[in-house]
Amino acid sequence: MNTARPGRSISALTALGFAALSFPAAIAESVTDTALEPVFDDQPRLRDVQHPAWFKRSFLELREDIREAAANNKHGIIVYFGQDHCAYCEALMTVNFGSEKDIVEYTRRHFDVIAIDIWGSREVIDLTGRLSTENNYAVREKTNFTPSLLFYDTTGREALRLRGYYSPYRFRAALEYVVDGYYRVESFHDYLSRADPPPKFDMADMNEQPYFAAPPYAMDRTRITAQKPLVVFFEQRNCHACDILHTGPLDDSKTRKLLEKFDVVQLDMWSSTPVLTPAGTRVTARDWAHSLGLYYAPTLIFFDERGEEIIRVDSVVRLYRLRGVLEYVIERGYLQAPTYQRWRAMRAQSRRTD
Repeated sequence: MNTARPGRSISALTALGFAALSFPAAIAESVTDTALEPVFDDQPRLRDVQHPAWFKRSFLELREDIREAAANNKHGIIVYFGQDHCAYCEALMTVNFGSEKDIVEYTRRHFDVIAIDIWGSREVIDLTGRLSTENNYAVREKTNFTPSLLFYDTTGREALRLRGYYSPYRFRAALEYVVDGYYRVESFHDYLSRADPPPKFDMADMNEQPYFAAPPYAMDRTRITAQKPLVVFFEQRNCHACDILHTGPLDDSKTRKLLEKFDVVQLDMWSSTPVLTPAGTRVTARDWAHSLGLYYAPTLIFFDERGEEIIRVDSVVRLYRLRGVLEYVIERGYLQAPTYQRWRAMRAQSRRTD
């Protein structure tokens, strides 16, 4: 088992394509948009999402799966939570675990991957020895979005949790973060900051929108309950994924109409901009992002009228998922169901029976 060496250079990350994270001009010219952010439509439709044949055929006794992974000199297991008809699961299977052969080889060499159907009825014995069905296990692990991936090392420790779909370049970084043991000594946020520090000089402006609140950013909701829920866009300059968000989902008229029902703040997650958080804390945007453990730009965090976090979107998001999350918050779906996925299913069932 490798041990973490925080002081070493992260050349292996560059070899895996991680250098593309900051998108400086020299790198941006050599990396295609598809490699940075695969293009796919998340419009609801029937999709038969097939797992690769190399996924482990597990009896879903996760402690036994851990022991077998250790016996085979692997670094642990990845528990994959997915579902049929999920565009993001399809992207994971066809891109990361399909066309990206180096990711497939690296994943197979270091992990056993175990699939959980978030609507399934098979029995699961988790790492605490607790017995439940797949669907109840998915709720307990708060899998708001599919795919969700839980990385466990051979001691049963959770090393990393990915919520949603991540493009190949960042997925490679996540794999190496776990395999090289960095999770033992630092957060994924700090790991990415070291491997790919923010530019010292502004290389491109942030995406400005008329619905973003102007500074000062006083978001304290502890003294006076707000009239609207709040969504905070944590972005960064020179951000390809941020550009896609603004030119795609946020360019949709229905999405913009939904955003009118929110207080909306945009922050540069690496800046020293002063903010007053929803919890009433005075801090810089950079330090707030660090305390929240953010490692993906753009990340959208939703807060209720009293400043409590409701849900966050910290992975690739397209039109229909973003619109669905906005509706989930507006309709207070978090008070009706234990996860976003359960709420979507409840709402779909209700509409069928109306």
